[in-house]
Amino acid sequence: MRWRETLRIALEAVRLNRLRSGLTVLGIMIGIASVSLTVGLGQGAQTSVRQQISALGSNLLVVTPGSSTSTGGVRGGAGSATTLTRADAAALADRAVAPDVAAVAPVTQSSQVLTAGTSTWTTSVIGATPSWAAVRARTTASGRWLTAADVTDRSKVVVLGADTADELFAGSSPVGQQVAINGSQFTVIGVLAAAGSSSTTSEDDEALLPWTTASDVVGTSATTVSSIYLEATAETTLSAAYQEATAALDVRHGIGTGDDADFSITSQQSLVNAATSVTRTLTILLGGIAGISLLVGGIGVMNVMLVSVSERTREIGLRKALGATPTVIRRQFLAEAAALGVAGGLLGLGIGALGAALLPRVLGQPVTLSAWASAGALAVALAVGLVAGVYPAGRAARLAPIDALRRE
Repeated sequence: MRWRETLRIALEAVRLNRLRSGLTVLGIMIGIASVSLTVGLGQGAQTSVRQQISALGSNLLVVTPGSSTSTGGVRGGAGSATTLTRADAAALADRAVAPDVAAVAPVTQSSQVLTAGTSTWTTSVIGATPSWAAVRARTTASGRWLTAADVTDRSKVVVLGADTADELFAGSSPVGQQVAINGSQFTVIGVLAAAGSSSTTSEDDEALLPWTTASDVVGTSATTVSSIYLEATAETTLSAAYQEATAALDVRHGIGTGDDADFSITSQQSLVNAATSVTRTLTILLGGIAGISLLVGGIGVMNVMLVSVSERTREIGLRKALGATPTVIRRQFLAEAAALGVAGGLLGLGIGALGAALLPRVLGQPVTLSAWASAGALAVALAVGLVAGVYPAGRAARLAPIDALRRE
């Protein structure tokens, strides 16, 4: 018997038992849809994390101060000390000291209330240098960024984050308007393009001043800094830039071998690796749980095929009496099981695609369905059908013609 004839008979058998076949296909469909959506959610989460971390800047290293200790012996959290200075930033900007560091941007930070007309908003006020935008890979959506002249002249100008601008000016253009900070009037010269959120803070809720102006008006230190952003010359030199920055600060701060450093340096890659590891583990866990439904679907296929063998015993005996070999009988029932598996797989992928289109609107989380994952899911559905059909097909092939024809 040719494969085409075998497939035709298998599809006809599936069609004649619509309800039973439909329920079997439903089990596989749910399993495939669950697995594809789980993997898609995991991949979407990883992509979202990478994008959010990349928004912090290109090839970024962040140097933060260590913890402080009060006179009573109470230790503050990491970043509470004032161990980083503008002199440290200048040293790291020296290519002779750190040849793999392309740019340096020290910042000071303070929480302040901003007032524009009758609107007020509390946000993070950052004393920045002109290099900050390039190091953090940020651009202005309107207006301009801070210049060296703004820093030198201690200009009372401010660049707002997108969310801050919306809160203060409610849809109108902020550029050229006035904002009061700590009793002083500032002119808005630009609005940053939206960048989203990092791990705990919004990158769009901030106000940036020339650091010299910030020290005059906000009262931040003119010598110490809250953190130093470093941009490596390339992604491949990120590790080298990290080592150079660590060595330079160790020397400047007199930190010897075995001493605890009074600063810490974090990189994008470490954040990406940590976040990816968590999402990958959750994806595997949820995928395993969803895979249980595939197992249930496979058992359903086996059950249907066993019932089919039992109901069609006389048909099998007649076929064997007419010359059908055990291989032909086995192939026929395997084709039926494979058809059920593929049908469930295709419907499952359709439900997965529909879910990938609708879930982001509900969850606010992207769902990424890749081609290889879809092909893998279809292959799994086919494999489930074949594996579940092996035993029933073998049982049918082993039936003796005389016994099969004699059975009612």
